[in-house]
Amino acid sequence: AVEVSEDVVRKLLEKLKDENDGAFPESIAFTLWGTDNIKTYGESLAQVLALVGVRPVSDSLGRVNKVELIPLEELGRPRIDVVVSCSGVFRDLFINQMNLMDRGIKMAAEADEPLDQNFVRKHAIEQAEELNVSLREAACRVFSNSAGSYSANVGLAIENGGWEDEGQLQDQFLTRKGFAFNADKPGMMEQQADLFKSALKTVDVTFQNLDSSEISITDVSHYYDSDPTKVVEGLRDDKKKPMSLMADTTTANAQVRTLSETVRLDARTKLLNPKFYEGMLSTGYEGVREIQKRLRNTMGWSATAGEVDNFVFEDANDTFINDPEMQQRLLDQNPNAFRDMVTTFLEANGRGYWDTSDENIERLQELYAEVEDRIEGI
Repeated sequence: AVEVSEDVVRKLLEKLKDENDGAFPESIAFTLWGTDNIKTYGESLAQVLALVGVRPVSDSLGRVNKVELIPLEELGRPRIDVVVSCSGVFRDLFINQMNLMDRGIKMAAEADEPLDQNFVRKHAIEQAEELNVSLREAACRVFSNSAGSYSANVGLAIENGGWEDEGQLQDQFLTRKGFAFNADKPGMMEQQADLFKSALKTVDVTFQNLDSSEISITDVSHYYDSDPTKVVEGLRDDKKKPMSLMADTTTANAQVRTLSETVRLDARTKLLNPKFYEGMLSTGYEGVREIQKRLRNTMGWSATAGEVDNFVFEDANDTFINDPEMQQRLLDQNPNAFRDMVTTFLEANGRGYWDTSDENIERLQELYAEVEDRIEGI
């Protein structure tokens, strides 16, 4: 896991340097998942430690319960600051690993090193002054939900359409995910919303791992539910949107792509792929619901990251709405899911995520009325 993580970190930093005239990012926001870390033996956990410049230390039985700083001379680059958002399942399963991360990050923050070579210390000093807390407390970088709570509920709001604007989604994320783990106070998850916001506003890049070919980024709402891209944009002093990246570790040759590239790839291989949607339609009622769910999850990435190209919605509209035969098949097999699909297209346009012709919008509005009448038996 450590070797694979070092390869991903190297590719990640190379890509970021290429995009930023050779400069390293100062801070990266990470999302850690419980089951994914079980499957990969802790690859994403090791990525966090590698960025900070900390190595895990095994005992005589091979168990890792200590960490040590890698000297800057050996590291050969600055220590990158991290803001880690752990899923509720990760918090439940890996509290000891959260302890390791917290201790490692605080070791970096307390290291007497030049600030241009240690961004963890640089930001911790700034935040300690801003929040009037100790350096050690300001260096808390491992966050999750409160005990017994799971997810940011952003996905739930998007799935049922019950959100007014993106500000509501961002407030939900900050409120529900802003509980800090502190190795100095074991067993407690303290609400530290101000510290969470202060750490996030320094973030240059948001990052997630995709390590399963069975579950993609639009199969479920979890991935975008925990994506902080637009949250960071709203918190940054310059209001600049951070770069969003994903590591695809589903094969031995790990790839680091932008989120927009990953969404395009996912749309081409699933939602817009005839083999996929014909396979779904062959299963009948449930298949239509799966297609609609994937379209809704695609819109979720627009809401939380703004990284969905216009052509994805346009091509989906051409495939499922503008084709009369396809339209009829969807309507006959599952009118409720088809109504939800029409609603999603209209919502994507209304919220500014999809720019299309007035003709398409009028067709969708007429379709909605027709489907509603059919469901009501009129």
